[in-house]
Amino acid sequence: MTDGTAARLVDELTAVIEDFPKPGITFRDLTPVFADGPALKAVADALVAPWVGQVDVIAGVEARGFLLAAAAAYSVGLGVLVVRKPGKLPREVISESYDLEYGTATLEVQPADFPAGTRVLIVDDVLATGGTLAASARLVESAGWVVAGVSVVLELGDLSGRAALPGYDVRTLVTV
Repeated sequence: MTDGTAARLVDELTAVIEDFPKPGITFRDLTPVFADGPALKAVADALVAPWVGQVDVIAGVEARGFLLAAAAAYSVGLGVLVVRKPGKLPREVISESYDLEYGTATLEVQPADFPAGTRVLIVDDVLATGGTLAASARLVESAGWVVAGVSVVLELGDLSGRAALPGYDVRTLVTV
């Protein structure tokens, strides 16, 4: 399937919920896309397609990014790097903290999982303000790996998340 097919399926299957999690917010729920086998396959294939042969591993950002990274990695025969919240990884970790509108958050990886120079495609479900993906990119680089690109299903264009990712090749399937 093509990127156009994946984008069409995302448009058709995404559930739009008004006033969630609070009044004034429009939440776009991708779980119906994940629940549909052909749609999940199309999305996973489309997320990784621009980078086939140019990446060594697919990174998934906790938590929905795990689903997408695993499916995309499987589709091209690559491994998965998990970018986790603190306290979830059992071996030596490196951490990256970043600001949220209501505080801070931290992400971690285990640097021993891959050798220095590993080319990483970072995958997630939504690009909103860009804070989580920018922290993930910094974390990848801190581990000695290379950010080959960033691929997301849905970009919330009004939130200007791309501005937090200067210099990175960012691709999205659907922008709203």
